Amino acid sequence: MRKHRLEKGYSLDKLAELTDSSKSYLWELENRDTRKPSGEKLTRIAEALSVTTDYLLDESAEPNEKVIREAFFRKFNKLDPEDQKKIEQMVDAWRKKS
Repeated sequence: MRKHRLEKGYSLDKLAELTDSSKSYLWELENRDTRKPSGEKLTRIAEALSVTTDYLLDESAEPNEKVIREAFFRKFNKLDPEDQKKIEQMVDAWRKKS
């Protein structure tokens, strides 16, 4: 979790703000093996870090293209339908260039 937080340039305070968590809670998740976050907290953290919850749960995993795409589509699905349509139109326009 720390690695991705730092890659995003987030302080513990910023990640706490984005995930509706306390700084101390996130510090414990990063530094202690005894904490087990709720599914809701884990989902918020994964979304803020643009990874999947499965990825956060597997300490040995490295984010691959599948993990990155799953995180993108999760964000995409939460967009307003009009914004989704705009993105679909951009993709269609890029495809026509090829």
